[in-house]
Amino acid sequence: MSRFSKWAQTEHSPGARIIALIPAGAIFLVFFPYLFLVICPSLDQRLLPDSPKPGVATLIIGGILIAVGMFFALWSIEVQFTRGRGTPLPMMPTQGLLTTGPFRYCRNPMTLGTILAYLGMSIAAATAIGVTLVLILAGLLVLYLKRVEEKELAERFGEDYLAYMRDVPFIIPKTPRAR
Repeated sequence: MSRFSKWAQTEHSPGARIIALIPAGAIFLVFFPYLFLVICPSLDQRLLPDSPKPGVATLIIGGILIAVGMFFALWSIEVQFTRGRGTPLPMMPTQGLLTTGPFRYCRNPMTLGTILAYLGMSIAAATAIGVTLVLILAGLLVLYLKRVEEKELAERFGEDYLAYMRDVPFIIPKTPRAR
């Protein structure tokens, strides 16, 4: 058992978990939205002056993606915090394998949610730079999940996680009936 696996077994109090989530929340709920809704559109205006401006269609499509994405992201965090007795942060991981709630639809519902939400913000703001940045960051996140996190989860949860990997899709959810 690796040092990380031993360390991951440490259960933290709800108060400690909330305190750990505050800076992460600031990054994901303040910094990234500011980036995709303010900075990227400003860069588009300077670097791509002929790019399209936000309109009704971009606002509707973006709004739907933001709503669906935030739903999955926040639902995932709630389940990790309450049922998993952990956080989405690697330094305070869940104490057990989560396979219910949003985790029954895909193995990475928080990733799905954040990608959809940030893509929605970029579409709502009609920023090509924002959409491109979201896709690049999503690709990097998928690489991290595949190369680091899945190996750690397989080490921590063994055959249970490997069976979960076989049965549940990585990010693109299947409907309950299709599973």
